[in-house]
Amino acid sequence: MNLASLDLNLVVALRALLEERNVTRAGRRVGLSQPAMSAALARLRRHFDDDLLSRVGGHYELTALGQVLMDRTSTACDLLERLFTSQADFDPATESREITIVASDYAVAVYGAELARTLHREAPGIRLRFTQTPSGIVEAAGTLLSTTDGLLMPHGIISDFPTTELYRDGWVFLVAEDNAEVGEHLTTDDLARLPWVTYRRIYDAPAVRQLGMLGIEPRVEVSVDSFQLLPFMVAGTRRIALIQELLAEKLRGLAPVRVMRPPYEAVPLQEALWWHPVHTHDAAHIWLRETAARVAATVAPGQAIHGTDEGDPEDRSREG
Repeated sequence: MNLASLDLNLVVALRALLEERNVTRAGRRVGLSQPAMSAALARLRRHFDDDLLSRVGGHYELTALGQVLMDRTSTACDLLERLFTSQADFDPATESREITIVASDYAVAVYGAELARTLHREAPGIRLRFTQTPSGIVEAAGTLLSTTDGLLMPHGIISDFPTTELYRDGWVFLVAEDNAEVGEHLTTDDLARLPWVTYRRIYDAPAVRQLGMLGIEPRVEVSVDSFQLLPFMVAGTRRIALIQELLAEKLRGLAPVRVMRPPYEAVPLQEALWWHPVHTHDAAHIWLRETAARVAATVAPGQAIHGTDEGDPEDRSREG
């Protein structure tokens, strides 16, 4: 397909048609007359060799291809908007825009809150929006990064995208204060014997995947969508949970639990800001990446990883 031969205005028209499922409303949305939008629909039908919209009774429904195109068209429009709003210069003190970062509740609590305070002081016109990391992030990383400003996530889950390195964190276990089955030190037998509370998919964390090398398969009793719920799911039970050390410190005292060291050398968490290559030379995003790295030094003193890695993604994936 020769992109130069395509009318990219049709992408905007296609999105409106698929979302509105009505030619008149779609035309009104993008500023086209009803005849002009009908002509655009005819061109799109010829291009895709599909009706896209089919009449069912008194209304239109999407065809199978139309359903597929709706999500892809939305992503394409978001990416084009980000591409054509790229800036050569950026003044954080005067600019007004929204920055969207995908992150878990752990990353927001430990790092995102400090990033938000820094932006509040230095860039009062910037609106910072955090959205929850989707469960299918491994499969959808490319699409997600193309429509947002970045993703806060440790190495070991996704790869092959540019990163700005932030900070390191360790892992600890939570055990109920009244759990008499666990002594002063946690043992590998405890990990195999006791039920677990986990965040979503247990094997997402490299520190948990290590257990397989020790011959331990965690027995998951409860799974939650929030790292900050782990202490409350452990308190008053026989359960244990693996949690990031910096978050455990922030949550200390909120639930009657003990914080214990792993009985094995857990791989440390290396947090990073992942971003799409479309942002590489955008002045606003360069400022965001530099600010993110600077803030990381205040989150975990002595553990920040300074600098932005903008080299070969394959090299980064091997290092991560």
